[in-house]
Amino acid sequence: MTGHDRWIVLKFGGTSVSRRERWDTIGRLARERAETTGARVLVVVSALSGVTNELQAIANGDAIEARCAALVERHRAFAVELGLDPAIPPVAERLQALATLSGDPRARELDLAWQAEVLAQGELLSSTLGVAYLRSQGLGFEWCDARDWLDAMALPNQSAWSLRLCVSCRTQPASDWRQRFDAQPATLLLTQGFIARHGDGGSAILGRGGSDTSAACFGALLGAERVEIWTDVPGMFSANPREVPEARLLARLDYAEAQEIATTGAKVLHPRSIGPCRESRVPMAILDTSRPDLPGTRIDASAATVPGVKAISRRNGIVLVSMESVGMWQQVGFLADVFERFKRHGLSVDLIGSSETNVTVSLDPSDNLVSGNVLEALSADLAQVCRVKVIVPCAAITLVGRGMRSMLHRLSDIWATFGRERVHLVSQSSNDLNLTFVVDEADADGLVPLLHEELVRSGAMPMRDGSVFGPTWQEITHGRQARATPWWVEHRDALLQRAAQGTPRYAYHLPTVRERARALLAVDAVDRRSYALKANPHPAILRALAEVGYGFECVSLGELEHVFATMPGLAAERVLFTPSFAPRDEYVAALARGCIVTVDNLEVLRQWPGLFRGRALWLRLDLGRGAGHHDKVRTGGSDAKFGLPVARLDDFLAAARELDVRVTGLHAHLGSGVQAAAHWRDVYAELCLLAERIPTVDTIDIGGGLPVPYVAEEAPFDLATWEAGLAPIKAAYPQYALAIEPGRYLVAEAGVLLLTATQLVDKDGVRRVGCDAGMNALLRPALYDAWHEVANLSRLDNRNDADFDVVGPICESGDVLARQRRLPSTTAPGDVILVADAGAYGMAMANTYNLRALPVEDILDD
Repeated sequence: MTGHDRWIVLKFGGTSVSRRERWDTIGRLARERAETTGARVLVVVSALSGVTNELQAIANGDAIEARCAALVERHRAFAVELGLDPAIPPVAERLQALATLSGDPRARELDLAWQAEVLAQGELLSSTLGVAYLRSQGLGFEWCDARDWLDAMALPNQSAWSLRLCVSCRTQPASDWRQRFDAQPATLLLTQGFIARHGDGGSAILGRGGSDTSAACFGALLGAERVEIWTDVPGMFSANPREVPEARLLARLDYAEAQEIATTGAKVLHPRSIGPCRESRVPMAILDTSRPDLPGTRIDASAATVPGVKAISRRNGIVLVSMESVGMWQQVGFLADVFERFKRHGLSVDLIGSSETNVTVSLDPSDNLVSGNVLEALSADLAQVCRVKVIVPCAAITLVGRGMRSMLHRLSDIWATFGRERVHLVSQSSNDLNLTFVVDEADADGLVPLLHEELVRSGAMPMRDGSVFGPTWQEITHGRQARATPWWVEHRDALLQRAAQGTPRYAYHLPTVRERARALLAVDAVDRRSYALKANPHPAILRALAEVGYGFECVSLGELEHVFATMPGLAAERVLFTPSFAPRDEYVAALARGCIVTVDNLEVLRQWPGLFRGRALWLRLDLGRGAGHHDKVRTGGSDAKFGLPVARLDDFLAAARELDVRVTGLHAHLGSGVQAAAHWRDVYAELCLLAERIPTVDTIDIGGGLPVPYVAEEAPFDLATWEAGLAPIKAAYPQYALAIEPGRYLVAEAGVLLLTATQLVDKDGVRRVGCDAGMNALLRPALYDAWHEVANLSRLDNRNDADFDVVGPICESGDVLARQRRLPSTTAPGDVILVADAGAYGMAMANTYNLRALPVEDILDD
């Protein structure tokens, strides 16, 4: 092919065409594409941002004259901003066409053909202004009318509305189409998205988001080298980055995955735009107009097939129609009768779930005209054959990726999360590319960030695969946050010397503990800090924290005795005792020492009234929900054993009054490893509201669970944002001291586990490094699917160029410390393997299973 018949298609959305500097970018990009590739460039543009919404209101008959006048004025002003005279013929003629539509006789009846003409004006105006401006800048653009080249086609069972206002276009050109298009002399052409030619010669509309589809249709008709969709975001992401700042750019997708992601809620690319390019094998790219140097998302047939979840999305406004009839069981033709009624009303069904007596389907408003009148008519029709229930509004939350069926075992936390919600429908696609849950729209808030986090932690979303996943939204918008080099890199020689004395061995770096402690001491909103002893009870750590003013939170008599044995002079009021289902003698011991005691149920007062009579106690509440990085660390909600349900608070207070018990503190801890800083703000505010009902309360305890970045790519927890959320609550309720119970935040990154490699085994293509300890020394990976960074300390300077599973010697299939980690291919028996961030819940949970010895513990204090 010569340069004259080679094409690249660039599409620019509303935000990309609404400012003068954006048109400069459009001109520059088009010129660069033409010069660097030698191909001709077709630019497809949307209406100015917000214009289509106004035109839709006009088409609906809402304040037609006033809105038309306002749009004329807006485009006149934009012409002036572009340095153009609004009176020049092309611009003036187009503005006049918009103005005269308000007086069209068809407007009174809201004729569909008239509506299409109205809706077409946005793109016709933006393209006219754009060409005039680009030509004024010395660029040889020519304007062409998309309606001369894109023909709407009628599909079976379309309603009159969709035949005019949501059309599909032919992508197989007539015999002379390409010859005629190529005959246009200009190298740079500019046309409209969103519009096509109706069979009657008038305008037709491709539906909302149709400009993407226009570009794809042109790309297919031209056999373009690629279609570039330029928008206001850098591409497709693993989740909506406005909901999930940790969402990652999807760097490369195949057509099928991109289609599913677009169809199930991603707004960056219209679902119908992928089909034409897929059928014609035209590559696509999604790129950011304001950041054109970013790589964006590439979509083509050669993308590597990578198993795993690529994205999670949410669609609001879903309508569920539940149809029930005992008579449907084994009844021939029942579904045909039902779906004929949907067809009669021009409705396209999205998801389907069925049983012997019920069929439930979803309707997506983006594909249907789902008005109240339509639903009433449909329900009346369906009532002739079954009982009908319409459930609105709902939200569909969808996981998209390759091999969803094979991933089910890794989605246990996802199932558990949805198990706490009211799920109306679960649908697994027949192409094995998506899994969808439909819930009440009100219940969907906050679910996507939580689910995204769980997908990453479980490994179901393979974030470390650089062929698919790019930088996070936060990294793109704010830059990659530099992570400090771990302390153990600098202390490598000392650690190797300790390992030579025998492994398994834990090593704790006290300067890191003190650094984390000082960071929390700097948070002014917090008044009381009690270290959660269960994270790591090593005496040196306890003494270091006591020296800087920390108190201690204990959950057992053993922990109480340990903390006072380690620091005999410790004041009892610095110790908080928060047991769960503890025997009576543990409460007796804590009260006898003068510690602050927390209870979390009513039954202890009723069972041992004499023990608690006249005492001051703290009360742990269950706020009705849990949070955290794994189901097993969520300590709130009906499935958790902790805390008094808020619904029983009045009963507890009544029992407390009978015993002259004073509730002086309210406490809630909903889980560990919570990433959202707003979590603690919300818990704080809820507890303060409840405390207003209890005059004796003087302290609010919001628990612990502050996260640490176990994964190298994770950003450290933002204490400044956390404090900013707490400060307004503190200001509103100054009468209450604020208490926290940090554990892992203080010690996790301060500890490493040192192991010795025993064997290297390659079994069926999976390479394993065996070590002299596993789940007996570090239980978290087996218990929580926890991620820990792993390094070959002996070969730290070697390139990590091979994948290994890191396993232990325990007779359990779950004895896997890490899967598919990059280590040097030169790794050999005798090497020291380091497991990072093991200072919390490591040695504290170690055991002698298989009668293996416990690890040794060392302290480094430089």
